[in-house]
Amino acid sequence: MLKLADAVVIGAGIAGSSTALQLARQGFLTVLIDRQGFPRHKTCGEFMSPETKEMLEYLGVDLLSQEVTPSRMNKARIIMPHGGEIEAPFPGEALGISRYELDRLLHQKAVAAGVEIVTQTTVTGIHKLDSNQYEVEAKQGDQQIRYRARAVIGAYGTKKPRGVKVSGVNREDTVYVGVKSHYSGIAVPSQVELYFCDGGYVGVSPVEKGLANVAALLALNTIRGSGKSVADILSKASRTNAKLAARLNEGTPVPGTQVSVAPVHLSDVPEPWSEFPHVGDAMLMIPPLCGDGMSIALRSSLLCADSTGKYLKGEASFAEWQSEYSKNAECEFTQLLRRARRVQKLAFAKTNRLYPGIARIFPGLASYLVKATRLSETDILHK
Repeated sequence: MLKLADAVVIGAGIAGSSTALQLARQGFLTVLIDRQGFPRHKTCGEFMSPETKEMLEYLGVDLLSQEVTPSRMNKARIIMPHGGEIEAPFPGEALGISRYELDRLLHQKAVAAGVEIVTQTTVTGIHKLDSNQYEVEAKQGDQQIRYRARAVIGAYGTKKPRGVKVSGVNREDTVYVGVKSHYSGIAVPSQVELYFCDGGYVGVSPVEKGLANVAALLALNTIRGSGKSVADILSKASRTNAKLAARLNEGTPVPGTQVSVAPVHLSDVPEPWSEFPHVGDAMLMIPPLCGDGMSIALRSSLLCADSTGKYLKGEASFAEWQSEYSKNAECEFTQLLRRARRVQKLAFAKTNRLYPGIARIFPGLASYLVKATRLSETDILHK
């Protein structure tokens, strides 16, 4: 079966669904494909920075007006393994809402704009044709489907579909495992708590319905032998941070919310293009402690939808489409990634036990660390 479209977006998470939404609003026939069913729980900090909130509002998603009310946060609290703490205010109000709810809201907006969402469908091949068109091969159950489109956008996260060429862009050698679970019974004030432990860190933050999201990024070699379940992995991580262990003991995991992802390799540089543009984690996997992954997903979708729209309208050639998006993405995210990697190294340095004392002597340090990993304002939102 062959289907025609203007654009096919592969991956229906935040980056993919927001890109598809914007292309459909420009009048393009857009198909959004994902191998999973939705809504679903996903390994994610579920923390929305002030910048993320602003970009969602640009897309017409006002989280505070929804039936499911997100939590509110105004500061970060960092807890070191030995018990020392650093506190820093956010430059604005942050929100906490589960990916289950956020993906559902974005999909509603996308469908209303005319996007065809095709889930539980596996992409088995992507081919660049001589006519500057693409053919996407997919399998839905026993049915084989081919999509012919002028544009393809990769929003598939860190797991490339079969048939996608390796770009040669390097990612960090260290292998990480990401896990997530919701907890009931943990009363988190208006803050995100970041606990450092052997081999990584665990974030605890409030989401909707009085629940807490517990998400971790841990080096694979530090959790070997701990067991395969999310509960086992979090238990192993908490053995090197007594305050984290006490925090987790306050609550009870919510059944059905446990998910994990592996292997995870952090990016050395952004990867905005292979044979087609990438957005979100497919373009850049930033250290999660920076708390701005959702903002990056949305910002990359804004840049990509803008340049892709020009190409589909005939206002830019294929080469100009590739050049414009690659240049804008590298300009937008390269320095942010460098700052984030520096903060990551500081966090894992053996001297990190000194940071709480240093932060008291230089109170601006904590605020700087928060701001260093934030995206700057963009003119796109104000067009």
